[in-house]
Amino acid sequence: MADGDLLHRFLFEDLPVRGHLVRLDASWRAAIEHQEYPRAVSEALGQALAASVLMAGSLKFEGRLSLQIEAAGPLRLLLAQCTHRHAIRGVARHRDAPAEPRDLAELCGQGQLAVTIEQEGREENYQGVVPLDMPDLSACLEQYFERSEQLPSRLLLVSTSQRAAGLLLQRVATSDTEPGPAAQDAWRRIRLLAATLSTSELLELPCRDLLRRVFPEDDIRLFAGTPVWFQCSCSRERVSGILQALGAAEVNSLLRERDDVEVRCEFCNRAWRFDAVDVAGLFSEGNRRSAPPGLH
Repeated sequence: MADGDLLHRFLFEDLPVRGHLVRLDASWRAAIEHQEYPRAVSEALGQALAASVLMAGSLKFEGRLSLQIEAAGPLRLLLAQCTHRHAIRGVARHRDAPAEPRDLAELCGQGQLAVTIEQEGREENYQGVVPLDMPDLSACLEQYFERSEQLPSRLLLVSTSQRAAGLLLQRVATSDTEPGPAAQDAWRRIRLLAATLSTSELLELPCRDLLRRVFPEDDIRLFAGTPVWFQCSCSRERVSGILQALGAAEVNSLLRERDDVEVRCEFCNRAWRFDAVDVAGLFSEGNRRSAPPGLH
């Protein structure tokens, strides 16, 4: 697919509106290659990953943006992450999840959605939290933008087993004053037109053709796409830090049960193995470290 694994940015030339469009193909399939999720969970994760790319693409930062759902329903935990370079990864945990898609409130039950921005070189992270009280992830994130960013937004998300896609539209401020009636009317028109976009069009229609179909009367500047790919940040050093944080007694107890200690990454399914010599080295003097920051 020509627009696959690309994030496109576009601007309305005569309106204070910007947009981003993303299609995840190989990157999405790689993210779930080693997982067996029910369809409802898989679609929720695909939408979250598409949303994370759209949100990261709309920011100027160096680091990682995370969308994390913690809930009491069948979908217990969902984590979707995108770096400023548009490398993605994600994971979900569930219990007795339905096979067929449900609305988000039913799938999660009581819970919350946290948006976290970790910036390189800064100890403090930015985080905004909204309740999971809307029918879908798009509506929850629109609520987040309205509450936390004061940024009117329209978000469309879709996911299948082969592809995930999303469209983000935002009304940007042009001055310190409130937008006038003309700008407000234009924003309402853009939102209504976006609502006519079908699922198949969002998944399949080439980006330029999609914008022409949905906004035929508007002059839109479309920028070249930026690549998106799957990448896991696990490493032997990070896993070593996790084991050291567990402590020598706990790790040696695991070692006595078998010939080595295995830690398997939930994101990429890679197995990191430590034998008795490795474990002894982890807890030797001069080789003590805490778990690396930013681990999830």
